[in-house]
Amino acid sequence: MRLRLYHHPDGARVAYRELGTGPPLALLHSALLSHKEWEPAVEQLADRFRVVLPDLPLHGDSEDRPRHPYTLDWFADVLGGFAAEVLGPRPRLAGHDAGAEILLHAVLAGRIRPARLVLMPNRLHVRPAHPAMRSAWRLATCAAAVPGLDRVLSHGARAVFTPARGLSLSARANPEAADLFRHAFADVPGNSSLARSWAKCARAWPRGAQTQLLEQYPRLDMPVLLLWADQDRLHPLAAAEEALPLLPHGHLRVLRSTGFLMAYDDPVGLARELTAFCG
Repeated sequence: MRLRLYHHPDGARVAYRELGTGPPLALLHSALLSHKEWEPAVEQLADRFRVVLPDLPLHGDSEDRPRHPYTLDWFADVLGGFAAEVLGPRPRLAGHDAGAEILLHAVLAGRIRPARLVLMPNRLHVRPAHPAMRSAWRLATCAAAVPGLDRVLSHGARAVFTPARGLSLSARANPEAADLFRHAFADVPGNSSLARSWAKCARAWPRGAQTQLLEQYPRLDMPVLLLWADQDRLHPLAAAEEALPLLPHGHLRVLRSTGFLMAYDDPVGLARELTAFCG
């Protein structure tokens, strides 16, 4: 895959890879990972689309300097600029976890108008699962803003997010999921700049149930696919089932025997569903 860079007007850099020809389809990865989350399904999608895989800011090879606000509005603005320059008008867009939250916010804020929108497992309008674990992560991450703790906590991140944790997020225990986490955290230890940036993001990221989305779903007047896993402990299927009736052109598809890392559990099924909806 070819590596390219998008430079936002405020100086933020977004690294992205692309493969294939045809209508553009961008896939936004989940929090803490990178474009590699989609690698198992890319070749099958590239037969039909120009597949574009950005690393979100704070991830992979993209921007990680602490001079940016890292609010949801800022992420949406960067994504809007990226889509306009790299994808063109009315792209096909899909997102997972934090990538889906940013994408949904960007669409509702009018920064992007996709031809087709795919939302894979994310919290949507409900309270996040495992709130105690998320609160502990947020407190630890915010502590990186304290001088001296940034470097210490950057080393602690790899100790927490081990390859074994990646394996646990695959419903089929795909051993390649361990390599995904190993790659995602390879350059984190000792990166104090990244730790301070994550501290800003953790403070700014919305917490709790985003119930305002229940009133905003009807504004999504483009075809929307809720593509869910049936064994994702972080994002239960019930949230998608609640959102579906509020989407004017909504569809729900469930990949059986898949967990958080859907592309590692069923790359063929994932590519099939994306192609059927976006093709």
